[in-house]
Amino acid sequence: MRNRSLQILPWISVIILLAAVLLTVVQLIRYSRIRASFTPGTKIAGIPVGGLTRVQAADRLVQAYNLPIEIHYGDAIIQAKPASLGFDMDLEVMLAAADQQRVELPFWQSFWDYLWNRLPAAAEVPLSVTITEERLKTYLQSEIASRYDQPAEAAQPIPGTPNFEPGKPGTSLDIERAVILVEDALRSPTARVVNLTYNRTETVRPSLQNLQVLLQQVIDAQEFDGVTEVYLLDLQSYQELNFAYTQGETIPSDVAFTAASTMKIPILVSVFRRLNEPTPADALTMIEQMIVRSENDPADRLMETYLDTNLGPLQVTDDMQALGLDNTFLAGYFYPGAPLLRRFDTTANLRTDVSTSPDAYNQTTPAEMGALLTDIYQCAQSGGGSLAAVFPGEISQAECRTMIGYLAQNRIGVLIQAGLPEGTQLAHKHGWITESDGVIHTISDAGIVYTPSGNYVLVISIYRTQQLIWDDANELFAGLSQGIYNYFNLSGQ
Repeated sequence: MRNRSLQILPWISVIILLAAVLLTVVQLIRYSRIRASFTPGTKIAGIPVGGLTRVQAADRLVQAYNLPIEIHYGDAIIQAKPASLGFDMDLEVMLAAADQQRVELPFWQSFWDYLWNRLPAAAEVPLSVTITEERLKTYLQSEIASRYDQPAEAAQPIPGTPNFEPGKPGTSLDIERAVILVEDALRSPTARVVNLTYNRTETVRPSLQNLQVLLQQVIDAQEFDGVTEVYLLDLQSYQELNFAYTQGETIPSDVAFTAASTMKIPILVSVFRRLNEPTPADALTMIEQMIVRSENDPADRLMETYLDTNLGPLQVTDDMQALGLDNTFLAGYFYPGAPLLRRFDTTANLRTDVSTSPDAYNQTTPAEMGALLTDIYQCAQSGGGSLAAVFPGEISQAECRTMIGYLAQNRIGVLIQAGLPEGTQLAHKHGWITESDGVIHTISDAGIVYTPSGNYVLVISIYRTQQLIWDDANELFAGLSQGIYNYFNLSGQ
């Protein structure tokens, strides 16, 4: 019995050895499969890939990150493919990084750790991606902003009134903010919905053409049957509106009108050109009388004293022509019976399509009077402009501010001023005369209007063959002035 037991032992040993070999082989097979896949708990770009092969992990990453981004903009919902947003995932880089972490130890050493249940630590591989920002911005602009932005609507004239229907604000996509939000969504495997933000765009001002329509409707509503010319210059953008209108028809602008007392603005410029600083007190007294009180005698005395005793008006005319104002002239003094020093033919007064029977002594056009006021404004603001260029060193910024100061004291409460809110600063000079037939045919008002939403130059001249009724004329001026003020200050209606 003892010998038989001894004979069995080798066989038992062989069986045990074979079992050990078999178990080892089985474990090797299992470990090889595990080693061929990612360690349990491994994440690539936030996606669990433990137990998956390289190919399986790549498929899962592609499925997760190639899902469309859902973009919300206002009421619109847009499904955008990541590729169209400039998204390109670096799969090979991430898989290689995960591979490197799971095969760092030699095979047999890692197998030994496996047998002792010492698995390698789970890897955490961050997202590696390229997002082409320029392509993303192009998509946002062309596919979203261009389709879903809401443009602001301009205010519209209310026919026959000096008022406007309020416009509507708009929206515009905040592109820079949208880039950040979309990029965040592209980098997330789960947060794939984006709520875009927008900027509010303010109501836009109507076009000058719309303003002209409103002003012409104001004229029609007043049933004015004479000639009206309006010159307007926006002192912020330097856009201008200049039109003449009669009997419901637009006619070419630059109509010659009797300047009357608006000619005192050119006199003011010519006098200051020749005065030394500080300005003599007697000159300032006469300027105040000429501009604020609209007296004629001080105008004559200023020209006689500081220009030329006999030819002062012609020097004013020379100054205006030097400034390029060829339709503006003064051909004699204001006092009754003053001789006509020279007869002027101009482009404006030689027109045959329209005539306002302008005075041979003094004439201008609304555009030229507006240009002169603009020169004074620019000089007062910066010391530059045409006055400084044409008369270098002769008219200072301080003198231009003094001119505007006197023009601003001319507060008569009618014409342009009648259409402005109380307290609005207006630097202007009005003008009209009773003509040889004993009635008024022409009225003009030329000024600089200072408003909260922008300053502008405004000149209005009207002419009627029959008598101009003052109340009717004043109502027309007020309506035109109010319409223009409302145009610049729409929120203040």
